[in-house]
Amino acid sequence: MLSGSKNSFKIQQHPPGPALRGPKSSDMNSKRNRNGQAFPCIPGEHVLEEAARVRKIVRSRDGEGSILGTLYCTNLRVAFVPEPAPGDTVGAPRCSTCLHSEHDVALPCIGRLVAVNSFTKAKVLTANSTLKFIPEELVLYCRDFRVLRFRFRDSGLEPRACQVTLAIVQAQESSSTSAGTWYDSGAIRNLENAWLSTEESLSPPTLLFERPCDWEKELRRLGAAGWRVSPVNERFDMATSLPKYLWVPSRLLDNELKRAFGHFNARRIPRLCWHHPGGSDLLRAAGFHADSDPEKEDVRSVEALMLAGHAQCVIVETAADLPSPAEIQLSYLKLRALCLPDSSVADEKWLSALEGTRWLEHVRACVRKASEVAALLAERSRSIILQESDDRDLNCLLASLVQVLSDPHARTQSGFQSLLQKEWVVAGHPFLQRLNLLRDNDREESPVFLLFLDCVWQLLQQFPASFEFTETYLVALHDSSYIPFFSTFLFNCQWERDRRNQLEAALSGNRAVYLFAKGALSPQIHLFPWKNGSLSKKGWWRAQSSESLSEQDRSLRSKPSGCPLQPEGLLLPASAGPLIRLWRRCYLRGSQEVQRGLFASTLAELAEELDRLRKQLGD
Repeated sequence: MLSGSKNSFKIQQHPPGPALRGPKSSDMNSKRNRNGQAFPCIPGEHVLEEAARVRKIVRSRDGEGSILGTLYCTNLRVAFVPEPAPGDTVGAPRCSTCLHSEHDVALPCIGRLVAVNSFTKAKVLTANSTLKFIPEELVLYCRDFRVLRFRFRDSGLEPRACQVTLAIVQAQESSSTSAGTWYDSGAIRNLENAWLSTEESLSPPTLLFERPCDWEKELRRLGAAGWRVSPVNERFDMATSLPKYLWVPSRLLDNELKRAFGHFNARRIPRLCWHHPGGSDLLRAAGFHADSDPEKEDVRSVEALMLAGHAQCVIVETAADLPSPAEIQLSYLKLRALCLPDSSVADEKWLSALEGTRWLEHVRACVRKASEVAALLAERSRSIILQESDDRDLNCLLASLVQVLSDPHARTQSGFQSLLQKEWVVAGHPFLQRLNLLRDNDREESPVFLLFLDCVWQLLQQFPASFEFTETYLVALHDSSYIPFFSTFLFNCQWERDRRNQLEAALSGNRAVYLFAKGALSPQIHLFPWKNGSLSKKGWWRAQSSESLSEQDRSLRSKPSGCPLQPEGLLLPASAGPLIRLWRRCYLRGSQEVQRGLFASTLAELAEELDRLRKQLGD
C-alpha cells in the first residue's frame, strides 16, 4: 500500500497472500477509467493504480511529440491507453490484452525507474524509495532496449502521479521476488493452456520433451538407429539439472549407464543431441569431475558413451575461442548503454564505441565455431562431443547453432521451438540466473540465450530463404525471455519446473580420440585424464604433436564459406567482419528514425514488401 504526507510518499510492502492477488479475474475482465474507456484485463490481472491525462513522450528526428491517454499499473504490466480518436466509440477498448506492445511493458521487463522533477535531481526508484516531490515525468528504462517516458499534467502538482509511480515500483518489486509469482497468478497458466490448445491443431506440433514419446518421436525423425531413450533420470535421482529422459547408446544398459554419472561435473554425462544423416553423432557433456576415481567398469561405461559405436571421437572444447559468461554480460551492458535512445555517445564516435563493446566480435566467434563443428559432422562418421565445464551455457548455444546450420527442420518454426525446448529448457540452462529474473544476483547474469538469438539472426540475413520464420519472430523470442508470457524461461531446469508443479515421474576395433581446438584436430594419447594421472596435471588434453589428421581436417577456418561440395541442407555462413552486422531492429528499437523502413508499418507497405519477396524467391 502507499502512505505518506503531503510532501513525502513511501512504499509499504503488501503482505504475501490473497491481498496481493486482488479480485478474481472473473470479476475484473475490464475496468473503465474516468473517461469511460475500457481497460481489458487478461485473466488473473487486475488494476492497482491509474492516472488520467498523462502524455506519453515520443521523440524522433523531427522533434518531440506526445500522445494523451491514461497510465495504468496492474499486477502484471504498465499499460498506457491513448485517448479515443475523433469518431471513435466511447468506451471502445483501445488497449491490447497482450502483456507487451508499443504502449505496454511487462513488469519484469522494467530495468530501471526514474522520477523527474524540474526543481530537484532525478531519482532512481527502488522498493525502499521515499519520494519527497511529486514527479513531473516518469521514465521507464526497459530491458528490451526501449525507454518509455510519461509526463504528468499540472507540472508536478498531480497527486495521482505519486500514487501510480510508487504502485509501479511496488508491483515491479513483487514481480521479481519469486519466479512463481507470475506462474501462480493464473495469467501465465491461462495463456499456456490457450497456446497448447492452438498447438494441437498445428502440424507438426512443438515437442516439449517432457514425455518419453516426444524423445522417441524425434529420435525416429533423426533416424538414429544405434540410440535409445533412457528413463534413468526419470525421478531426477541421477542429476537434478538434466532432463528426465536421455538419448544413450542402445548397447548400454541403464545399470552400466549409472556408473558414468559420478565422473562428470554436476553428474552431467555425455548424451546425444543430434544425429547426422551421414552417420556422425553430436553429443554434449560437462567436464570430467576432478575427484573421480573410476573403476575399470566405470571407464568402460564412459568410453561407450563418448565413442558411441564410432571409431573416432572428437572432443570440442566449447569454451575455447568463445567468450565466457562474464565477458558476454560485460559486452551486453556496454551494448545496451550504447543503443538506448538517450546515449551520450556522439554520432561520429558511435561505430568505434560499438566495436568497443565487443558484442559483434562475440557473435562472430560463435558463428565461426558452430560452422567448424557442423563441417566436422558432415565430413565423416564420428562422434563429436561438446564439452564445457558445467554444460549449461555455451554448450546450449553451440549445440543449438550447429543444428540450425545442419538440420533444415531446425529452421522451421516448430522445429526451432522444439530445439529450444531440448537444448535450453529441459537441458538445464539457468534462465533465472542468466537473465537475472529475480534481480537478486547480478554476478550470475549473462544473456547467453540472447547471444544465440543474435547468431540466428545473422544466419537469417545470409540465408533468408532457408528459414520458415522471420526477424519478427526472433524479436518476439528476445522479448519473451524478459517477459514471461509463458513459464518457459521461469525455471533453471526441468526438475525445478516439476517441483513447482509438484510432479514426480518417475565397443571394438581400433579407436582414436582427437581434440578440436583453435580450428584444428589434434590426436589424443588418452581418452580420459585419469588414465594419464591426476586431473590436476594439466596437459592431458593437448597432444605432444599438433599435426592434424589430414589435409581436410587441418584447419576449417581456411575453407571458403561458399564451399561447392557442402552437403545438402548444410549452411556454412561467412563470418568475416563486415558480414556480421548489428541487429538494428532489436537493439535500436528506441530510435524512430532507425526503425523507419526496417519493417512495414502499413498494409500498403506490407503488400509492397511481399511483392519484393516473391520476386526474390522467383529469381
